[in-house]
Amino acid sequence: MSNSAQTSSCKRIQALLDENSFVEVGSYITARSTSFNMTAQETAADGVVTGYGTIEGSLVYVYSQDASVMGGSMGEMHAKKISNIYKMAMKMGAPVIGLLDCSGLRLQEATDALDAFGQMYLNQTLASGVIPQICGIFGGCGGGMAVSSAIADFVFMEKDAKLFVNAPNALAGNDEAKCDTSAAAFQSGEAGLVDAAGTEEEVLEQIRALVSILPANNEDDMSYGECQDDLNRVCGGLEGFAGDTAGALAEISDDSFFMEFKKEYDPSMVTGFIRLNGTTVGCVANRSQVPGEDGEAKELEAVISARGCEKAADFVSFCDAFGIPVLTLVNVKGYKKSACTEKKIAKAAGRLTYAFANAGVPKVTVVIGEAFGSAYVTMNSKSIGADIVYAWPQAKIGMMDAQSAVKIMYADEIGASENAGALIAEKAAEYEKLQSSAEAAAKRGYVDDIIEAAETRKRVIAAFEMLFTKREGRPSKKHGTV
Repeated sequence: MSNSAQTSSCKRIQALLDENSFVEVGSYITARSTSFNMTAQETAADGVVTGYGTIEGSLVYVYSQDASVMGGSMGEMHAKKISNIYKMAMKMGAPVIGLLDCSGLRLQEATDALDAFGQMYLNQTLASGVIPQICGIFGGCGGGMAVSSAIADFVFMEKDAKLFVNAPNALAGNDEAKCDTSAAAFQSGEAGLVDAAGTEEEVLEQIRALVSILPANNEDDMSYGECQDDLNRVCGGLEGFAGDTAGALAEISDDSFFMEFKKEYDPSMVTGFIRLNGTTVGCVANRSQVPGEDGEAKELEAVISARGCEKAADFVSFCDAFGIPVLTLVNVKGYKKSACTEKKIAKAAGRLTYAFANAGVPKVTVVIGEAFGSAYVTMNSKSIGADIVYAWPQAKIGMMDAQSAVKIMYADEIGASENAGALIAEKAAEYEKLQSSAEAAAKRGYVDDIIEAAETRKRVIAAFEMLFTKREGRPSKKHGTV
């Protein structure tokens, strides 16, 4: 790195990229402003190292902020260097990776810094859906840079870093000791902005792993690889993972590869990538069990929440933008019932329904447990455009569970019966056979086939292979508004 000190910003680039692959761009650029005695300040590379290199041989563009230059502040030329990297990446169709460590805008440069910062936002926006954008947060990331990270597709955060628009102590009635809203735990578990947190080494390794499975851009798909795993491998005992769907996805994936995102932000909805026959596949699944370190599984309600909908909708939209097929595992009884959830659930569920229905990529759904009500419809059902829908033999599909439906339908008869329990059981068995079994749904065409759980891997691989050349028209419009 020709004109840059060997600071943490440079070392992060070296740790991220393939050995000796980095080429720096703009190493001689320094701050342009001369106001407020700026000429006396040392501004090596104006506080950001920019350039390109490779990750497992694939071209990427990278910028890494240097907190040692003027307190980690961002000036005009700093922002323009990042914009230049985005322009180069757009021309070449390669991902942009930002390694962020910034205290905010440089006050001495005022409107010049603001204008350059706005141009950076514009370039990020133009790149959205064209090339993948990934951020790793180290040290500070406040104010406008927090907004910049939110525009990115994936955000990773070092566990001791700080991410905020307004600092915790600036919030009325709060301080960092009460609730550290800038901490990785808050931003991943409560805000849902951060996809995963860890040590600096773990963050860099996660970014490398992600780049290795993503397309380079929205046209040239480089996300395919060799598959050494048996395509017809039988996944014995898979039905035992009906609650722990993260485990189920790992079981069916090539060599058990599974990369999960936003695990801490409503764990009842799983989002992540697996590999099937060497192809990257985006996955969305309901989860009702989380394995504990002590061997005891934590039980979750099999419902969809507003947070889960937002998380899944964003993920499906990313997959659709970059041509990544989507696999959905369904096990849901309905929507979460709480006053807090009710504030947002309708809009959030609408967004998720739209994301699934609007996605033109190959879409395969497997009903692995219960699938009731409009929550089932939202989870990539045949009704909203799933290309192939499978169900495990024990799956239940319908308006609601049989006993609840019978209690409503036969309320008068049950009230007058001397043996209400026997009547409910009789009518529930009849209702289940006629209306809520996998077989009943298959007879109506809502399920394409009933498959054994152990055969899920090979059947799903075969379905995606058949759908590889899928083409689907959409009404002419600029974009949707959901």
